[in-house]
Amino acid sequence: MLNKFKFSALAVLLGASVASTALAQDKFVAITAIVEHPALDAVRDGVIKQLEKDGFVKDKNIKIKYQSAQGNTGTAAQIARQFIGEKPDVIVAIATPSAQAMVAATKDIPVVFSAITDPIAAQLVKSAEPSNTNVTGVSDVLELGPQIDLIKKVVPKVKKIGVVYNPGEANSAVVVKKLKEILSSEGLELIEAAAPRSVDVSPAARSLVGKVDAIYTTTDNNVVSSYEALVKVGNEANIPLIASDTDSVPRGAIAALGLNYFNLGEQTGTVVTRILKGEKPGMIAYETSKNLALHINKKAAAEQGVTLSDDLVKSAAKVIE
Repeated sequence: MLNKFKFSALAVLLGASVASTALAQDKFVAITAIVEHPALDAVRDGVIKQLEKDGFVKDKNIKIKYQSAQGNTGTAAQIARQFIGEKPDVIVAIATPSAQAMVAATKDIPVVFSAITDPIAAQLVKSAEPSNTNVTGVSDVLELGPQIDLIKKVVPKVKKIGVVYNPGEANSAVVVKKLKEILSSEGLELIEAAAPRSVDVSPAARSLVGKVDAIYTTTDNNVVSSYEALVKVGNEANIPLIASDTDSVPRGAIAALGLNYFNLGEQTGTVVTRILKGEKPGMIAYETSKNLALHINKKAAAEQGVTLSDDLVKSAAKVIE
């Protein structure tokens, strides 16, 4: 009887040990974004999908926690402090303000940024080389030459181009500065309208009515999160809208030559997997994507007074009638 008791006790202890080991092998990834809108949501979903492809299944062998800062940089800082206290294996920070908050808050926990146009200007890394820190990620930078070519194809007689953006967002400020320089060299004029908050997008757009031939939108988070407000102005004033993210096309932009943000999320997820499997983030140089696609919205073109050429429509990967 005693031997049976000892055997049962040993079995319980071994079982507990195995369960403890299995639990120890589970991973924890925390994900945050500055705001929720289709492009950033697609990045998040792409990260989770890629982790699953790589064998890390949510609620099975990996814990995944997500929080949005709802467009508030103060909230982004609070989320950073909370996540650091929870000690995840990797933190994924989507969009510049969230990434800046995370990088400022920890020098130990791996931080993988995503959807950052210029991580160097945002002071997340010092160069395009491996950072030798706890930070790496994936940039959504776009070459501006093809963007300008698209604007010209949509509005052949364009002379003045408007841009609504948040001057306080490093991503946007860098793009607007470069865009202004390139347009000036081509004899075109860029007219800026500041929208420091999402609620400022509509009045900023209205300030451009009568002053511009088209409005180009970057991946500015305030603008993208309030894109319908911009579309309302474009439709009412017959101002063509050209975007840099394809998710804005079904929302009312005429055209966009941009990245697939779900794919960008998958690319980011691959980086996360490498770290979960033992690579040091500081040894992984940040990545970019060149996988661009042209999306066109013919209904938006009609509402904004534009007739698209057959060649442009035929060249699109996706056309919304």
